[in-house]
Amino acid sequence: MSSSSCIGIHSMKPCCRILVGCKNRSFFGFSSPKLNDSITENSSRSVTRGRFGGSNSQIVGYVCVTDQNRRAFNESGSNWGQSRVFRRNFLGITGNKFSGSSSSFRRRRRVLVVRNVASDFRNHSTSSSSSVEASVNEKSFESIYIQGGLNVKPLVIKKIEPGSNDVIKKEEESSSVGDLNVDVDSSNLNETKVEKEVSASEKEGWKLLWDSVVTYCGNPVGTVAANDPADNQPLNYDQSWEKTVDCHSPGQGLMPASFKVRTMPLDGSDEKFEEVLDPDFGESAIGRVAPVDSGLWWIILLRAYGKITGDYALQERVDVQTGIRLILNLCLADGFDMFPTLLVTDGSCMIDRRMGIHGHPLEIQALFYSALRSSREMLIVNENTKNLVAAVNNRLSALSFHIREYYWVDMKKINEIYRYNTEEYSTDAINKFNIYPDQIPSWLVDWIPEEGGYLIGNLQPAHMDFRFFTLGNLWSIVSSLGTQKQNEGILNLIENKWDDLVAQMPLKICYPAMEHEEWRIVTGADPKNTPWSYHNGGSWPTLLWQFTLACIKMGRPELARKAVDLAENRLAADQWPEYYDTRSGRFIGKQARLRQTWTIAGFLASKMLLENPEKAALLFWDEDYELLETCVCTLNKTNRRKCSRFASKSQNMA
Repeated sequence: MSSSSCIGIHSMKPCCRILVGCKNRSFFGFSSPKLNDSITENSSRSVTRGRFGGSNSQIVGYVCVTDQNRRAFNESGSNWGQSRVFRRNFLGITGNKFSGSSSSFRRRRRVLVVRNVASDFRNHSTSSSSSVEASVNEKSFESIYIQGGLNVKPLVIKKIEPGSNDVIKKEEESSSVGDLNVDVDSSNLNETKVEKEVSASEKEGWKLLWDSVVTYCGNPVGTVAANDPADNQPLNYDQSWEKTVDCHSPGQGLMPASFKVRTMPLDGSDEKFEEVLDPDFGESAIGRVAPVDSGLWWIILLRAYGKITGDYALQERVDVQTGIRLILNLCLADGFDMFPTLLVTDGSCMIDRRMGIHGHPLEIQALFYSALRSSREMLIVNENTKNLVAAVNNRLSALSFHIREYYWVDMKKINEIYRYNTEEYSTDAINKFNIYPDQIPSWLVDWIPEEGGYLIGNLQPAHMDFRFFTLGNLWSIVSSLGTQKQNEGILNLIENKWDDLVAQMPLKICYPAMEHEEWRIVTGADPKNTPWSYHNGGSWPTLLWQFTLACIKMGRPELARKAVDLAENRLAADQWPEYYDTRSGRFIGKQARLRQTWTIAGFLASKMLLENPEKAALLFWDEDYELLETCVCTLNKTNRRKCSRFASKSQNMA
């Protein structure tokens, strides 16, 4: 899986002085049970989350999007979004001088928000926008330099004492963070102890999740991909120093898929060492494919972090704003494509091997749409960004219409395609992509239910990929990329085809699997993606939390609970595999790593969401009526059928 929550800008050079710290061990926003084990340091472990890198002048820093101080899915009785936040967000380094900021508290947007102790970053996020925008347009990215930072020691994680009962205990903590004296509104800190019994599976999941944490300079910065006891060292993807393949480098704004923390001799000394971050931009990946989804996930998680913690100051800082703009500039760059969808190569997302998804795969489009909506909420609008904001709005409008109009299939639409005329040249053509009716696969004719439908996996001239891709459809629901009726139809289809898409382990990454000659041609006879294994129809428990979020949004939590109960009965007993094989998901994947971090996190997040369904609204989007009103499409001004946006609005207001 290539998704990530980090940003890499240009090539990275080692630096030992990047310090990140946290106080509270509430990983992914969840308070974990008290365990016997404390976090252990391992400088050689690989990390799948979090990095902000610079280039020639050694501008390097770290953004911990999944900050451990988010008390996100608090148990009943606690105040959502009102918890205290103790964190060090980011430390930027230029040469031998470092600049950082710390956090105290303030009220904003009706939630408790981190206030600046050292306000230089916040000041620069507005007053220095011109200089930053200029540097974004420069080739080297060397001139971004924040002065006047406050030197602050990193925070220290204290060992959690053993507990005798299998309960989650949330206790009041000190209002003093490191050497900082933080003024806190004490009226919000009188938290009552909340105890909640947890199952054996949850308890084990929390322990394994904490065991996966990787430290850098003594502080947590991410997790390993898997902690399989059969491996000599924890799993992640391989890395190299330069994001270059055969003397060619991609554009600024590309995010690494993962990184490792390595220990290197300091200045050639055999006695002194420093820790360095070693990122992978795809130059070491199988097939050398850049991770397109990494930057999109980073923006989505950045928005989620602000919603959950109330720490909107992080979004507004100059370094983070620059990162958002770089990613958007890369994604919105003009090209040869005629469509608003994002054109990518095969293997550039969660499905990171050759699986016939090159072109405009739904998964990338759904994440792209979510990232655009997130960016529109977080971008500081000024003279330097107003054109970018306008471009985001226009792309959102065009992308939403395109997906809703051309990717959606149900029984009625498939019958319409079956009767298509081909070779239509006029602007009034119905078959705009020249799809040949014989492309409709035989399995689909009998599989599509009378009620419900889904968004197809890919669309290009003369090609429709009719496979059902779970992640893309779920994120279309979460982000409101689909209409209300379409979103309901997707869940209806999943319920109707439960034995195919869920069966004995949720959820199929795609359906159906490619077999026989199709598998040999499309995958190149990939021995890992054999039929009903891995990306080719395998079952991935990490999709569980996204399914849960979509179900809660659509008022169908019972569907999610059914899937979670099914997974809970097996995951712990099977040692938390990465994926399952066979048509029904009966076997542990033949090459699946055990104790897979995103399997554990997906299960725990699903449990927390179901316990606090009203709080899921912080993570999904409702229909944007402003986009409906400002649709750039002019189809309603001609004799052609009206834009689906207006149909969507009437559906939502009915």
